[in-house]
Order: sequence, then C-alpha cells, then structure tokens
Amino acid sequence: MARWVIHLDLDAFYASAEQLTRPTLAGRPVLVGGTGPRGVVAGASYESRAFGIHSAMPMAQARRLLPANGVIVPPRFRVYERLSREVFAVVTEVAPVLEKISLDEAFAEPPSLVGASFDEVTSFCAALRARIRSETGLVASIGAGDGKQVAKIASDEAKPDGLLVVPQGTEREFLAPLPVRALWGIGPVAEGKLRFIGVQTLGQLAALSEPDAVATLGGVVGRDLRRLATGADDRPVAGRAETKQVSAETTFDVDIIDLASLRTEVRRIAVGAHQRLRKAGRVARTVVIKLRHTDMHTVTRSETISAPTDDLAELSATAERLLIDPAEFGGIRLAGVAYSGLSVPHQDALFTLAAPAAPVVESSAPSPAPAAPSEWRQGDDVVHEEFGTGWVQGAGHGRVTVRFEHRSSGPGIARTFPQSDPALTRGDPGDCLC
Repeated sequence: MARWVIHLDLDAFYASAEQLTRPTLAGRPVLVGGTGPRGVVAGASYESRAFGIHSAMPMAQARRLLPANGVIVPPRFRVYERLSREVFAVVTEVAPVLEKISLDEAFAEPPSLVGASFDEVTSFCAALRARIRSETGLVASIGAGDGKQVAKIASDEAKPDGLLVVPQGTEREFLAPLPVRALWGIGPVAEGKLRFIGVQTLGQLAALSEPDAVATLGGVVGRDLRRLATGADDRPVAGRAETKQVSAETTFDVDIIDLASLRTEVRRIAVGAHQRLRKAGRVARTVVIKLRHTDMHTVTRSETISAPTDDLAELSATAERLLIDPAEFGGIRLAGVAYSGLSVPHQDALFTLAAPAAPVVESSAPSPAPAAPSEWRQGDDVVHEEFGTGWVQGAGHGRVTVRFEHRSSGPGIARTFPQSDPALTRGDPGDCLC
C-alpha cells in the first residue's frame, strides 16, 4: 500500500499574520522584529523579500532596503500561537497525528491517503489548502511524497502559495538535481566536506559509495544522509510534546585543546541553537553547555539569566562564561549548547523600541515644557471606547494615530488622539482575531 506523508508550511507566517489581522498592511512590504541596535528580522513578507530582505537579517540592514511604503512592527507571539492552533485544528480533523516542527510547520500522514493515487493525494492537499485559507485566512504551501524528507523538500519547492506532490517511484529523480543543502540535516560544515570531494547535488551524494559517504560525513550521519538522498525514508510521523529545550552540538574531527578555539566553536554552535529557538517562536531563561572529554566523560553546566530572551548576543555570552579551559579539563571532542526554560515572548528586551533623546537647544528665552515621551509605540494593540479594536500606526508630540481594524473588518480608518486620551487603552493582541 502506498504511503503518503504531507508537509505543511505557512507562508511567511509572522508577516502574513500581521497582514491578516491588520488589513491595511495587505500587499505591502512588512517586517516583524526589533528596531533596536541589535534588532533582527523575525519575519518578512514576500513583498519585502523582493527587495532582498530575509529573516535573521540585521534590522539596520533591512531598514536600508525597505521601500517607502514598508512597515516594521514588533512581534506578537500570542497572536501567532492562536493562529497556529486554528490552522492545526483544521489539519487534525483529517490527519489526527501531527508532528509539529514549529508554530508554522508540521508533518502528517493522513489515514485516508493510505494506498491513494497521485490524483487523489493532489485533490486532498488542494482541498486542505483551500479550507485553511477559508477558515483562518492564512496561506499554506504543502508538499507530499512517500516520506518526510521528500515531503519537506516538496513544500519548499512549492512556495509561495503552492502544492507539489512527488509521484511514487520518482523520488530519486526529483531529488537528484537539487543542491546538497536542500537535504534536512546538511549544514554548512557538511556541505563544505562534500564540496571538497566534488559532491554538490543530491544525485551526486546518492551516487557515492557508502564507505565514501561514511569517510566524508562520519559513520551514522554519512549512511543516513546518503540513504535520504536516494529518496528512501521510512521514518514515522509521530506527535511531539511541547518543546522544552532546543539545542545544537558538534563532534570535532580533532580534539580542541585551547580555550580560544573552544570559544569560537561554541559561538558557532550557539548560533545553531538560536536558529532553532527562533524557529520555535520561544524565548529562553536558561543556557546549558555540554563538554565531552577525550575519554568520553561528559560535563554539563548551566546558568539562568534574569529574564527570558532570544537575544543571541546575551545567550552566546552566557554560554561562553560557562566554558571550562581545555588546559584544565583536557582535550574536548564534543561541545553542545542548549536553551531551556522556554516560554512565549510577550515583550522581550530585544523588541523594545527606545524613544530617541530629544535634542538640547540652548536659549535665553523661557522654553515651554517638553511633551511627555509617548506611551505608545508603532504596532501596539489598543482599544478605544467608541471605535473599538485597533493598532498604533505612529506616536509623538503628544499625539497617537490609531488604525481601527481587525481580521474580518477590511482596511480600517485611522484616527489621531491625544496620547493621554482616557478612552484609549492597551488592547489584548488576541482582539484582532475577531
């Protein structure tokens, strides 16, 4: 009986959620993230990607590329969580077991597709995409194939707003021309090792002998990745518990014996763990490092920081503080970094928008009292006693401009108020989902 796995990925999820719940932003370049000196792009709409902007780009660089009609808003993870639950509630009606990878991505193996034909799978996926759009307003790309790896790559190839079903028996042909980095599990280090021996595509990796793959990538990893490159993938789709920790680790080809080299490696590993933290839409309170000695003895150390964060600089610096000097510990064959104590960020320091200091002007004449700094920032959710739910488009000089709209309202009207207007109060981010 033919096995069919589907991979669902919500297109530009964070930015799409903002465009959905703030209809004035539809069709405009939208960035989600912090605008401080260390702010990064957490999400970018497809309209902004046309200008070379992408997720994880420094916000300062993204600002320079953003056109005049572009908008930057802070993340609202409570909104993203609610929308994620809505989408996956639709999917679980037809696929009870979901393997959720993040807020916007999951595998499923629908029971109704066991033994189904290519046309039946295509119709099923098209109907599911249409239902998600109709019931939630979001766009999902779906890939389908006989295993998780092919389904995942198919959904990547289908983006944006697409569907790609890989016919049974054509998996190896589908994968062959793709670059090795398309394979889940091949990062820049493995890519470099493969390039060194002349392997740049999945077809070339599949054609390697198993001994050559093992010699290049290591024992279990080499065998598994070569097998996946052929299209063979019998891994089950299994439900996952709520993520409690994200981590990354590396086994070194040569033991590390000096602290400077260890710090360099741990900084790189911290970046990998951080990418998983951001993908999970979480902030972390505790940093854990793992060090394995040449004799296989393992030591772990941890530190809990003052407030949950996803600030890479703070997390990485904490990991470095926990290191043990190899001159004392001995040669290190493996190092790992983990972030735990995870939670949903509501207002993290990374996303705080600091108001610029007012210029000082010297004058002998009496000066009027300066306006109080605005209590509002662009992107804040608000409620007005008369006009209802809205969000702050701009604030300053004692005034605040609010756009009144939500998911089902269509583009709303903008109104300006004194910033201390008692009828205007902070809103619940979930109000925009009505």
